[in-house]
Amino acid sequence: MIRFYSASAKPFHSDHCCKLVSLIDSCKSMQQIKQTHSQLVTTALISHPVSSHKLLKLTAYVSLSYAQKLFDQIPQPDLFIYNTMIKAHSMLPHSCHNSFAIFRSLIRDWGVFPNRYSFVFAFGACGNGLGMLEGQQVRVHAVKIGLENNIFVLNALIGMYGKWGLVEEGWKVFQWAVDRDLYSWNTMIAAYVGSGDMIRAKELFDGMKEKDVVSWSTIIAGYVQVGCFMEALDLFNEMLQIGPRPNEYTLVSAFAACSNLVALDQGKWIHAYIGRGEIKMNERLLASIIDMYAKCGEIESAFRVFFNYKVKQKVWPWNAMIGGFAMHGKPNEAINVFEQMKVEKVSPNKVTFIALLNACSHGYMVEQGKLYFRLMVSDYAITPEIEHYGCMVDLLSRSGFLKEAEDMISSMPMAPDVAIWGALLNACRIYKDIERGHRIGRIIKDMDPNHIGCHVLLSNIYSTSGRWNEARMLREKNELSNERKKIPDKSHPESREICSFLDEMTIKLKSAGYVPELGELLHDIDDEEDKETALSFHSEKLAIAFGLMNTAYGTPIRTVKNLRICGDCHQATKFISKVYDRVIIVRDGTWYHHFKEGICSCKDYCSPIGLLKGALAFGAFGKFLKNAHQSAVNSLQLQIMEVA
Repeated sequence: MIRFYSASAKPFHSDHCCKLVSLIDSCKSMQQIKQTHSQLVTTALISHPVSSHKLLKLTAYVSLSYAQKLFDQIPQPDLFIYNTMIKAHSMLPHSCHNSFAIFRSLIRDWGVFPNRYSFVFAFGACGNGLGMLEGQQVRVHAVKIGLENNIFVLNALIGMYGKWGLVEEGWKVFQWAVDRDLYSWNTMIAAYVGSGDMIRAKELFDGMKEKDVVSWSTIIAGYVQVGCFMEALDLFNEMLQIGPRPNEYTLVSAFAACSNLVALDQGKWIHAYIGRGEIKMNERLLASIIDMYAKCGEIESAFRVFFNYKVKQKVWPWNAMIGGFAMHGKPNEAINVFEQMKVEKVSPNKVTFIALLNACSHGYMVEQGKLYFRLMVSDYAITPEIEHYGCMVDLLSRSGFLKEAEDMISSMPMAPDVAIWGALLNACRIYKDIERGHRIGRIIKDMDPNHIGCHVLLSNIYSTSGRWNEARMLREKNELSNERKKIPDKSHPESREICSFLDEMTIKLKSAGYVPELGELLHDIDDEEDKETALSFHSEKLAIAFGLMNTAYGTPIRTVKNLRICGDCHQATKFISKVYDRVIIVRDGTWYHHFKEGICSCKDYCSPIGLLKGALAFGAFGKFLKNAHQSAVNSLQLQIMEVA
């Protein structure tokens, strides 16, 4: 056992001691730290302030428990050592109480006097994991010592209130401060951003006489956080013109805005801007680039970026690539990335398995999904959270195993939320399980009586089964009248031209063999022609028609919607891609569809019609498929064991 201090050791020659102290900075592992520590003890250098400071500071960020043992055995720690430990504990939410305890012992130590940094770190601990009582106690001590007007202490106090969500308390401190620096303004803006109050945050931002890269990055990130992506990009472009040079944090937010707006050209420009060498690439920035290309429908470009950059020691780029392949219906590619991730010895986290299970869900890989769900616990000690159970329920539901999905929901260790029940309810709609759907709908309504999505899904279930009266009652209850759905929105300035183009497009599609899926119409309309008209005004068709009218031949068309594409629109878009010889990328609520030459990348698995075909296949050849799946899983499991 290592003794942390030794009173009997004799020091070596001073030159050797200097070399020994310098070894502390070169330590790369805990084992090297322990070896150096042992030599410091045997040479009595551990009692020297410089060596003890260096060792404690390094150890605190490698093994806090080891640092705490070292701290506990220091006979008379000085202020630097106290502050080092207060700061180290304050950065971990589960250890903030230790930070506060060390701060209290510093206050009681008559031989040492706290300084402004002591209070900054103590306020940080209170904001990261402690309550208001502890924070007020620290503030009282700051007043007693006369540091209540110190700008460092005031900034930390504002930050503490911001982390608690007590933004107005922080605002009072900000206004009361005699002196305010740039950090004060940035901290106050960050507090408003954290609370989602972008109006006040922007007012403060506009009132700043001086703005640095943190100011711009914070406000841009705030707009992304609240979903104002266009405003975020506008500010980013303004920053490029009149502000400081953006850093990697600014660019991560800019890429997130591009991802959500499908602003591919802007995203490509930012990527080229990084390529000039002005910004150093790191894992978070790389992940945001991959995510941008994937969410803009350019999955090949996303993989090219992932493959070419070598900064992949952290998990984030891997998660982005697995998630990208999952979104684009490429489960085998997602699994290959995960297997390569293991070869590179990059440890997965809970997000990795959410992406992986989502890939299995989109690929009908039921047995593989079950395997990864087990491996997550057995091999990586990751406790499944509600998101992982949600992925498994979605996988089972999509594949037609509705009873097994319901059983999993019932056996979850946590209470299921509306989203999980909603995934099963949607599957009941697709597979026309009216009885189960009605029962689950009642469960959701008991949990959230005003949940619009539940009522819409139930209405759709009733509509597809011809129970129009019950469907109509649900829609009227939520002010979703049939008339509003049947009457197309003609507020667009080119609505007349779009409608005319739609008529011509429908004629061409029918000539090519397109037959409208009238069963997808969720309203009680008797006339066949009226049904076709209602289907033709679905949002995807309107968007695609507008794109065909306003882009040059050969230009890919990208559309985005927040709901799942219906079977008729899916079928029609396949014909459009063939008749007009266009690549059409549709991003719906859960999937990316790449239509080309009459074929969709999802192979019709994610359209309601394709799902029904998948269910029939599982039913007719269930035993055969189960054996085939099990063989593949056994082979995959052997590969995993060999890699591990």
